[in-house]
Amino acid sequence: MSLFSKILEKIGIGKKDEVAGATAAAAAAPAKPAAPQAVAATPAKPAAPATPAKPAAPATPASPAIPAAYAGSTGKSMPPKAISQVDVVKHLEELAKGKKLDWKVSIVDLLKLLDIDSSFEARKELATELGCPADLMGDSAKMNVWLHKEVLKQIAANGGNIPKELLD
Repeated sequence: MSLFSKILEKIGIGKKDEVAGATAAAAAAPAKPAAPQAVAATPAKPAAPATPAKPAAPATPASPAIPAAYAGSTGKSMPPKAISQVDVVKHLEELAKGKKLDWKVSIVDLLKLLDIDSSFEARKELATELGCPADLMGDSAKMNVWLHKEVLKQIAANGGNIPKELLD
């Protein structure tokens, strides 16, 4: 798991959204026909006369498969719920209660607040993962400033509600 994925997971974005997105995609996807059965290559013994098969129930035209989770009492599919944005500031403020961490300015404090490794090596790995320019990687202070802003931008891009003043 990437470091940024851990950040998203710790603030409530990520796995829940992936599961919800996969479930919504499954609900929207049409049912796949069953794969044909393989036929044996060796001749089989003559079989007893076959009994007539019951006719199959008529298929509803353009009817996608309805997962049990979405089937209501009427049998119709329910639309997937929209995934709302996560109020990151509220979540982080609650985590920060009683702690002297300035997560709004410091990437180190933000990582500590989320209980993620904040060592220089971890920050450098995260900066590389997020595409930090090479000229900033040699100066830890500049890298940290870039990294903090980029992490907040990426959180916002992934559904986190980040105030504009923290993104500038």
